[in-house]
Amino acid sequence: MAPKHLTEDGTQKTTFQELECSLSLVSEVQQQPIYYAIFNIVLSITAFLGNSIILVALHKESSLHPPSKLLYRCLAVTDLLVGLVSQPCHVSYWMSLVQEHWSLCPYARDAAYITSYALCGVSLSTMTAISVDRLLALLLGLRYRQKVTLKRTYVIIATFWIVGNVAASFFIWNNSSTIWVGRIFIPSCLVISVGSYTKIFRTLSHHQTQVQDHVQQQPSQPNALNMARYRKAVYSALWVQLALVVCYLPYGIMEIVISHRKTYSSHSAVSREIAIILVYFNSTLNPFLYCWKISEIRRAVRQTIRQALCCLWR
Repeated sequence: MAPKHLTEDGTQKTTFQELECSLSLVSEVQQQPIYYAIFNIVLSITAFLGNSIILVALHKESSLHPPSKLLYRCLAVTDLLVGLVSQPCHVSYWMSLVQEHWSLCPYARDAAYITSYALCGVSLSTMTAISVDRLLALLLGLRYRQKVTLKRTYVIIATFWIVGNVAASFFIWNNSSTIWVGRIFIPSCLVISVGSYTKIFRTLSHHQTQVQDHVQQQPSQPNALNMARYRKAVYSALWVQLALVVCYLPYGIMEIVISHRKTYSSHSAVSREIAIILVYFNSTLNPFLYCWKISEIRRAVRQTIRQALCCLWR
């Protein structure tokens, strides 16, 4: 049970964690929990199916650089687990409110938060690693494949999962510590990503200027093709990064607002739930972005769907 704090006049003030599993919240939001549960079930199914197809397509795709492909596979796994684990826990939380199972409610809520914090932390770390990977591909040139190896990428991803799960587990003892970790971790990841993409576009702009200044010395066709492919890979990663920021930003704002409020209401819980649904929606959105922006994955997905349909019709 979360503790109660005293206001200036000595009365007890209900914490936000207590409000989330209270009869007052159920009476004020009325039928909304059922709609939240249905919406999360739909997103859970689409996230699971979409990312399952992406993982099969990535397994078949061989033209992508293995470390880069591994990073996208890690991102797809986290999105798949959001649909398979986090959202069902979140649905259980809302249904426990509807059924007034007060003993189950805190456990379902905490399970949803812990798994969501862990998986979202790994997703954000992986997106940051993708931005750094794209920068290293530009700066290292021919040395990129020697420095960025599959083994090193596995070690980095394993570190993301270990650190993400340890940080999320702090929620069990003190959820404020998890929030403070997020306040340090999230801006750090964003700064690294913004810095990486800024350096990338500055370097590309400088390269374009050099090409225009030496029109007589046309670059070789292989280099031109490589640069065009690199630009496409950068923009693809950037789209996925921007989608993550747009989906996560409202929740970050709500966490800051709630943490600075002296009183809580059902409106705070409803607004926070909408922000959480938007975070979950990112796991459904990513497979569509992969198919839209990454031609190699799009071809592999088409092939996978055709093969699946052929198996069904046999």
